Amino acid sequence: MVMVIIFYIGRVLFGGFFVYNAINHLKNRTAMAVFARSKHIPVPMASVIVTGMLMLLGGLSIMIGYRMVIGMWLLLAFLIPTTLLMHQFWKQEVPEARMNEWLNFSKNIALIGALCIMLSLAYLYFS
Repeated sequence: MVMVIIFYIGRVLFGGFFVYNAINHLKNRTAMAVFARSKHIPVPMASVIVTGMLMLLGGLSIMIGYRMVIGMWLLLAFLIPTTLLMHQFWKQEVPEARMNEWLNFSKNIALIGALCIMLSLAYLYFS
């Protein structure tokens, strides 16, 4: 029983992280598009809207427990290219900018790792 409660708490916290960030991402889409443009992302406004929706749908899926495997794939579809395209710490020359990009890069790598673990457990136990 305790593990079930912990599972639900973890699901809400993990999914909620993406829902919260998706809402901010979409509310601030103009500023996010300017940032995306500075990173040479093609069609920056559309990219911001699509990535915001990936986060929102993926996060909600995990939070409410509906089609969670699809939600996990949506989050990976967001995180992998975002991490590689938007957080290229190795290109930063200013130490503060390099550290900021490294923090976002490493956070995203940890989230990708968590999603891979969650996906492997879902496939092992539910297929």
